[in-house]
Amino acid sequence: MRKRWTRVCLALAMASAFFAPRCHAAGEHSAATPDRPNIIFILADDLGYGDLSCYGSRYVQTPNIDRLARTGTSFTQSYAGSGISSPSRCSLMTGKNTGKTTIRDNQCTANGIRGMKVSPKGDTTYIRRANLLPTDTTIATVLSAAGYRTCLVNKWHLDGYDPKAAPNHRGFHEFYGWTISTVESNSPYYYPYYRFHGDSLIHIDDNAGDAHVRHNTDISTDDALAFIDRNKERPFFLYLAYDAPHEPYIIDNTVWYDDMTQWTADTKRYASLITHMDAAIGRLLAHVDSLGLRENTMVIFASDNGAPLLAPIGELDCNAGFNGHKGQLYEGGIRVPFIVNQPGRVPVQKLGNIIYFPDVMPTLAALAGAEEHLPQGIDGMNILPLFYGGKVDTDNRLLYWEFTGKQRAARRGDWKCVTVKKNRPLELYNLKDDPYERHNLAAEHPEMVEQFDREMRQMHHPSPYWPLEGENLKVKE
Repeated sequence: MRKRWTRVCLALAMASAFFAPRCHAAGEHSAATPDRPNIIFILADDLGYGDLSCYGSRYVQTPNIDRLARTGTSFTQSYAGSGISSPSRCSLMTGKNTGKTTIRDNQCTANGIRGMKVSPKGDTTYIRRANLLPTDTTIATVLSAAGYRTCLVNKWHLDGYDPKAAPNHRGFHEFYGWTISTVESNSPYYYPYYRFHGDSLIHIDDNAGDAHVRHNTDISTDDALAFIDRNKERPFFLYLAYDAPHEPYIIDNTVWYDDMTQWTADTKRYASLITHMDAAIGRLLAHVDSLGLRENTMVIFASDNGAPLLAPIGELDCNAGFNGHKGQLYEGGIRVPFIVNQPGRVPVQKLGNIIYFPDVMPTLAALAGAEEHLPQGIDGMNILPLFYGGKVDTDNRLLYWEFTGKQRAARRGDWKCVTVKKNRPLELYNLKDDPYERHNLAAEHPEMVEQFDREMRQMHHPSPYWPLEGENLKVKE
């Protein structure tokens, strides 16, 4: 009898050993730990590289974001997925560069879905957009498979007029914000009366009748805090995508800059949108602290692209002197802040490693123990060791961007090859010696330009939404 009981216990122990790792990987009934932390990814909208004090701004007050940088790791050569919103966010979410992402521009030239676009002035135009497909694996899909509760707050911009391509249909368990598909879902801008909770369009009663009571930055932060409260006992991924400081520059409270009499009203509002967002981030971090979750939570801050021409670039040096702006593949359009913070785990350091948005998916998968759920064919690499003070060679690879048929760019090491006009010759810059892209060296190094050209052509995958001449492609939904 004793031998039989021993065999039963041994079998139970073996079964427990077999199933325990699977339960841990699924994250069931287990809170986050410093080694497998909660993840809060905060994304600003159209924030330039030079709009933060910790990245050199002499004008804009960002004490809370500065504290994240001062007590964590900041990257000086980080790149967005594109120079404009939708393709940049698609690259972030899918781990692919814009040579193969489903979405490569805000509007598509073929196929897609036709819908309305309303300008800040109320003008309506009809355009076509591509949407993220069910076959696209997102970061949320990967982390959900590993047991994380996932939530997107505010801006998605990847649904392309398809209501069934909202974030809660693309891997996120929860969604609170707005979509392209329903034009009034973020209207009026910054003080919205309409907002999605999942698939339900709800009202922000305080803002009824165009009342300016609850600013969207505050609404989004409240939604984020509520999500954290509901999921504090389990690992979570919160993607908090603020609107600030995207135009139109609407905010009633400009108290931080009211004494800047030499500034225009729009400049004061632009800076206030950033400082107001910074205060909201401070409120978020304080709440995480109050719950005792801070050491078990990694916070990442970035921007989706550089500042646009409408921004007060001349007055505030929004793009830190870099050439170009939002919508271009020069440095001013794609170089962005990137800050990582986790007390006790992420060291204080400033890194010059070359990284970009496709790296985020494999990195967060490694952090969550979810690498087995990664899709094939991603372009990013796991840079997690850099977050923890380790070494990764990120510079001896080709980083690639394109607006199909209009602009393309690539970087390897110190060298960058780029053109921002259709059918114009490629330009070549040594960014170590010339970070502001002032001296085109293409004529001096034609063989290097030819090599870049060959490699960039290999990185381009035909798209049914942006077909080049001679490409006859069908959409695979």
